[in-house]
Amino acid sequence: MHENELSVTVDMVRRLVADQFPEWVSLPIVRIPSEGTVNAIFRIGGELAARFPLLPADVDTTRRWLLSEAAAGRELLDATRFPVPEPVVIGEPGAGYPLPWSVQTWLPGTTAGEEDPSDSMEFASDLSEFIQQVRAIDTRGRTFGGKGRGGDLRYSEAWMETCFERSDGLLDVPRLRQVWARLRELPREAPDVMTHGDLTPGNVLVSEGRLVGILDAGGLGPADPALDLVSAWHLLDLKPRRAFQADLSCDDLEWERGKAWAFQQAIGVAWYYRNTNEAMHRMGLRTFKRILADERQR
Repeated sequence: MHENELSVTVDMVRRLVADQFPEWVSLPIVRIPSEGTVNAIFRIGGELAARFPLLPADVDTTRRWLLSEAAAGRELLDATRFPVPEPVVIGEPGAGYPLPWSVQTWLPGTTAGEEDPSDSMEFASDLSEFIQQVRAIDTRGRTFGGKGRGGDLRYSEAWMETCFERSDGLLDVPRLRQVWARLRELPREAPDVMTHGDLTPGNVLVSEGRLVGILDAGGLGPADPALDLVSAWHLLDLKPRRAFQADLSCDDLEWERGKAWAFQQAIGVAWYYRNTNEAMHRMGLRTFKRILADERQR
């Protein structure tokens, strides 16, 4: 999916486990097909999942990120009734793999990319409850850092221009430029709250139309309260989306900013993963279908 992407094989994982965690050496190891874009996922036995970063990076930087990710996972575990993976241990480089890696508990369920909950009112209610529980986490004085998703919409202009150029022939770029010109100017009024940061179909586990788990807590942190509203556009059709908005008591400005963050995310994944990650590419196209339908009703 990426230039210089690291290779991770089952044999490498077996050697790493044998060398560093011999208590698991008898457990089967299976690579899990994933909609994710930055980690290779391997299941170890029935209760563990190993995650290997795919992008080359400095060892110390990667270790700091994995420790931060584990801390975020523990913070989220204590805040919501919905299951999230529990951090277990961080592994070291070896067996031809150059970076630290992590092990978490395995969560049962199917991703929303595989079992579509978009028309489920119960799922919409569960999702709004999860977001409310995350928003209730104390920021402890933390504020948004950086210029990525969740800060100022206008900081992404250079990236958006690249996306518009790369989306020519794939999306209705002239129309999308018009929509973005409006969305990017929406003012930010509300203070930071805690957000999950990446509520996309691949990070949401479902069963029989209900939310049963949340993956990838590494992005947990303070941000624009509208950020987690991307889930409305990535995951919900019209009727459940309206119920979701009502459950969260979103005013028009917050709701439109959520649409803006979904737009900003979708335009990147639609072209970038066109030939390498079908699930992410499909998510981008579907999100834009919902956004443009909503724009026509304005």
